[in-house]
Amino acid sequence: MFYICTVTDVVRIPPSNVFGDLNQTAKMILNEKYIGKVDKELGVIIAILNIKVSLIGKIIQGDGATYHKVKFKVLTFSPIIQEVVETEVVEVVDFGVFVKLGPLDGLIHISQIADDHFSFDNKQKVLRGKNTGRSITVGDKVRARIISVGLSESGPRATKIGLTMRQPFLGKLEWIEEDLLKIKGAAAEAKKKVNPYK
Repeated sequence: MFYICTVTDVVRIPPSNVFGDLNQTAKMILNEKYIGKVDKELGVIIAILNIKVSLIGKIIQGDGATYHKVKFKVLTFSPIIQEVVETEVVEVVDFGVFVKLGPLDGLIHISQIADDHFSFDNKQKVLRGKNTGRSITVGDKVRARIISVGLSESGPRATKIGLTMRQPFLGKLEWIEEDLLKIKGAAAEAKKKVNPYK
């Protein structure tokens, strides 16, 4: 889920930028400090918005820089357990598929793809179901539920997100459509049996 949060901090404006555009310099410094970082409470910080820098700064003895209070908003992405997401498969490996979740990747383990036994075709980079014949590959659109989140402040690459598609109305979007058509067909058949003259 995406959030916008308000953050306050103090930004150090180097002596070389003291007479420049204060807001522009603060934005550059804040972008370098925050963008792409993972905060356990906020999630992954994607963008800095609405920067308000105090015009009055402090000088510390022995440092030619000025220190200014700054208030700004951050756009963050923080996955939530039980959240249902629609996303795209970005990589297929022998143990599952990786999907894109905003700035992060999540894993749908092979055991969590569907109620079938899937095997990996290394040449075509595809997982195929033994009983259903269904396959999943890079570029497929899927709907999945987040079942585990391990945010790591060492960065997005160290963050672990687990998902499942082994629940009703989850899976590859084509599979969901096929299943809905089967349900509608079964409902129509049941209705005919109840009242065969309609």
